[in-house]
Amino acid sequence: MEQPPEHGVQLSLLGGFVGRERVADPHSGVELARELPVARVVIDSPLPHLDRIFDYSVPKELDAVAQPGVRVRVKFSGQDLNGFLVERVGESDSERLIPLARVYSAVPVLTPHVIELARRVAARCAGTVADVLRVAVPPRVASLEKGYLKVAAECEAAMAAGTAAGNAGGQVSGPIPAEPPPAAHPGASLFSGYTHAEEFLAELAMGASPKAVLSALTGFGPGSWHHQIAQAVAYCQLSGRGAIVVVPDLRDLDLVDKAFKAVLPADSYVKLTADDGPTLRYDNFLRVLSGDVRIVIGTRSAAYAPVADLGLVCCWDDGDELHIERRAPYQHSRDVLLLRSEAEGAAVLMAGHSRSCESQRLVATGWAMPLVAQRTVARSATARVISTADSFEQERDPLAALARLPHRAWETARSALAAGPVLVQVARTGYAPALACQRCREVARCTNCTGPLMQSRADGSAQILVTCRWCGEAETHFSCPTCGNQTLRAITVGASRTAEELGRAFPSVPVISSSGDHIKAVVPDRPAIVVATVGAEPVALHGYAAALLLDGDSLLRRESLRSGEDTLRRWMNAAALVRPAKDGGTVVVTAEESVEVAALVRWDPAGYAEREFTLRHELMLPPAVRIASLTGDEADVAAFAAALDLPEAVRVIGPAPLAGTRQGGPDPDDAPPYRTLLFFPYAIAGTVTAAMRSLKAANAARRVGSPVQVRCDGVDVI
Repeated sequence: MEQPPEHGVQLSLLGGFVGRERVADPHSGVELARELPVARVVIDSPLPHLDRIFDYSVPKELDAVAQPGVRVRVKFSGQDLNGFLVERVGESDSERLIPLARVYSAVPVLTPHVIELARRVAARCAGTVADVLRVAVPPRVASLEKGYLKVAAECEAAMAAGTAAGNAGGQVSGPIPAEPPPAAHPGASLFSGYTHAEEFLAELAMGASPKAVLSALTGFGPGSWHHQIAQAVAYCQLSGRGAIVVVPDLRDLDLVDKAFKAVLPADSYVKLTADDGPTLRYDNFLRVLSGDVRIVIGTRSAAYAPVADLGLVCCWDDGDELHIERRAPYQHSRDVLLLRSEAEGAAVLMAGHSRSCESQRLVATGWAMPLVAQRTVARSATARVISTADSFEQERDPLAALARLPHRAWETARSALAAGPVLVQVARTGYAPALACQRCREVARCTNCTGPLMQSRADGSAQILVTCRWCGEAETHFSCPTCGNQTLRAITVGASRTAEELGRAFPSVPVISSSGDHIKAVVPDRPAIVVATVGAEPVALHGYAAALLLDGDSLLRRESLRSGEDTLRRWMNAAALVRPAKDGGTVVVTAEESVEVAALVRWDPAGYAEREFTLRHELMLPPAVRIASLTGDEADVAAFAAALDLPEAVRVIGPAPLAGTRQGGPDPDDAPPYRTLLFFPYAIAGTVTAAMRSLKAANAARRVGSPVQVRCDGVDVI
C-alpha cells in the first residue's frame, strides 16, 4: 500500500487563498485564553478549497470546553458553520483571528487516531476530510452527552483525589486503574485444518499484529464464518486489545452478533450501524469513546470507531459493493481498515467464502498470509457441486443447455425436498424484468420515454401489468415499431415468476420468496422452496438440502471487468449455505463451461483469485494498478486531465461519453457526461491523488469550469 502524503503539507495550488475569517476586528475587545489561545478547526464544508485547517482564537469563557476533538461553531464569510476543533496551539501565522463562536458539544468525539485516519482516507481517495468525517462521527444526541460528561467529571475527580492522597502519603497513588475487561472464552479451535491459522491465532493472543486472508467454508452452524471471526476476536481480546469487525449488511451483522454472544463476555462489545437509529447508535459510540467497550461490530461507518488500543480489524466479504460508501469520496471499508491497520499497528483479517482480487494482491505481495482449508477438510465441509454443462450431464440431457431449469436440477430439488429446504438463486427480482417482441425479438420499449418494458403483478394480485421500468407508465396497447406485432415474450424471468412456476411444479411444498424489499434473514428448517435473488439468500439453521444456481450465464455476461469474480462470489456465498456432501448436500449450477464454474466445482476460490490477479497484472488493470475516473462535461474533463501534468507512468484513456447514456438534443445541457480513466502504479499513487485534490481545490476556489467528479478505485467504471 502506498503511503499518503504528510497531512501537514499545504496544498501547493492553494497558496495565496486567505479566508476573510482570519481577519478579526481589532476593536472587538474579546479576552482570549492565556494558554494555547489558537484553535485549529476543520470546517464542515463540501467545498474542496475549504479542505484545510483554519485558525481561530479561543475566548477566555470557552477555554475550559474548547478542547481538541469537540464540535464547534465558527464564523466563516458571514455564515455560521460547524466544525471540529483539531488542536490548540500557542501561535498562528495570522496576527488577527476571529474568536470561536460557540462550543456546542463539549464531548471530544474526534480522537487523534480518527482525524489522522480521515486525512489518510481523504488523501487516498482524492476527497476532503470533511466528507470522511461525516461518516466517521455519528450525529449528536444532546441528551446522551449530559450523562457522558457527568461520568467523565466523576472519573476525573476520583483520579484527582487519588493523586492528592498519594502526594499526602496515603495509600492511593496516581490515577485509579480501570478494571480489566472480563476474559473471553474462545473454545475449541474452529480453524482446524487451515494452513497458518494456528500461528495467526497464537500471535493474536500474544499481542502481535499478523495479517491474513481467510477463505471460509460454511455459512451456517457452529463452524460457520461468523463463529470463526468471533473466535479470532476472542483471541485478540485475550491480549487486552480491542477489535473492529465490518460486515456488508444487517443480516450478516445479526449473525456476527449471535456468534459474539457465545464467546465474549456480556457488554464487552457494541454494534455501530445507522439502522439502529441516532439514539442507540450515539449511545454505543459514546461507550466506545469512553473506553468502556473495546470491541465494535457494524457496517461501513464502524471502521472509524474510536476503539482504544486497537489490536485487530476484520472485514467480511470485501467483494460486496455494500462496503463502498455511496457519497464522496466513495471509500471502501476494506481500504479504510487497511489504512487504520498501518496507522495503529493492528492485525488484519480479510475473510470471505471467495477471495477478491484486492485480497489476492495482499497475499501475492506477501503482505498477508492465506488461511485456506486443506483439500480433505474442504471436501468434508462443502456440498457436492454439479454443473449441467458437464459432458456427462449433457449426454444424459441434451437439452440441458437450453432449459432454464434442466432435468437434473429438477430431480435434485425433488429428492432434496424430502430432507429439508431447497435454495433457488435467481439473478433478478420482479416478475419479468425484460420483455421483447414475440415475432422479431426486438426489445420492447415505452412509447413515452423509450425505457424498457417489464411485467409485474398489480399489488400482489393475479393481474399482470406491463409497465415501463423508467417512468412507470402502463402499456396497454403494445405494438412493435419494427414489425407491428402486438404480443410480447419474456427475455428474463425474475424471482416472482420463478416462485410461481416452482409452486406449480411442486404444489404440495411451500414456496418462500426473498427478494427486493422483502428479504428474509432465516427460514424454517423444514421442506420448502426458497427463491432468492443474489445476495438475499436466507440462512437455514441446519443448512439447505440442496441449492439450484440459475441464470448463471446472465451473471457472467454482464459488461464488467469483475463479472466473473463477482459471480463466483455470489455462487460460493449461496453454496456455503448447503449441507456437506456427506449429509447429502448438493449444488446444481446451470451455466456454460467457464473458469468460474470449474472453480466452484473444485471449491477453489484461492486458485481462481490467483489466476484472475495474474491476468490483470499482465494487462495492468485494477487492482494490479490503481484507477481514477474523471467525470463531467467533455471540455472540463479534458482540461482537468491536461492540467494535472501527470507522470509518464500514468495511462490516460478518454475522454469518452459514458456508456448507456442517451444522446442529448439541441440543448447543450442535455449532452451526455464524459469520462476519462487514469491508470497509475501504486508507487506514484500518492503523487497522483494529491495532484487531483489540489487541482479540484484550485478550480473550485477560482470557479473554473464546471465541477469534475473524481472517483478513485471505482468497481463499476470498467
